[in-house]
Amino acid sequence: MNNRQTTPPPSAASSAGSLAAHPVAGGSASVRAGWWRRCHRDLRELLRHMRRRWFLYLPVFAIWGFAYARLFIDPMPRMPVLFNWTPSLPYHVAVMQYGHPPLQRGDLIVFAFAGEAQMHYRGLRGQPFFKRVRGLPGDVVSVQDRVVLVNGDPVGVAKTHARDRHPLAPIAPMVIPPGHYYVQGTSPDSFDSRYHESGLVRDEQVLGVVVPIF
Repeated sequence: MNNRQTTPPPSAASSAGSLAAHPVAGGSASVRAGWWRRCHRDLRELLRHMRRRWFLYLPVFAIWGFAYARLFIDPMPRMPVLFNWTPSLPYHVAVMQYGHPPLQRGDLIVFAFAGEAQMHYRGLRGQPFFKRVRGLPGDVVSVQDRVVLVNGDPVGVAKTHARDRHPLAPIAPMVIPPGHYYVQGTSPDSFDSRYHESGLVRDEQVLGVVVPIF
């Protein structure tokens, strides 16, 4: 009776082990190819969906484009119609008149922010602010217990801190110099000339006068 056990040659065993430990290179290539095919298929499906639902995507891309222009190109794109969603003024849509005659008390203006607050909040630099003119050159600004007055008439109260707890100082008493204006919003939370870090608005900051629609 033959009791000999048959074992594979060493070369065959090593070859089998090598194949198990090191898959063929074509496997990873096929995985990558499959991944690209899935991405290409998903992209085509997305484009088909966008083409069928273009009326949903169009306002989204318009808003993204406007936000990109505001952040990276021009903080104040030259548009004839302005939209206000802040409580600073009780108007949401207004017509913009670029360039302006001498400002009058009560005028609504848009100006590029240049106050000291931009050193702490860098996003404010050059941003358009929508306010009402409350003080003209020659008017007297005074402060009594954080109540700000223009020519003796109270126009607002300066808060002690911003919402992020950053301290706020009221504007210093002064006579408004030529070419400067005291501006203010209607909301008690408006960041405007009642605060030192916002301050007066120079004539060259004013972008134009606005006419409210509603």
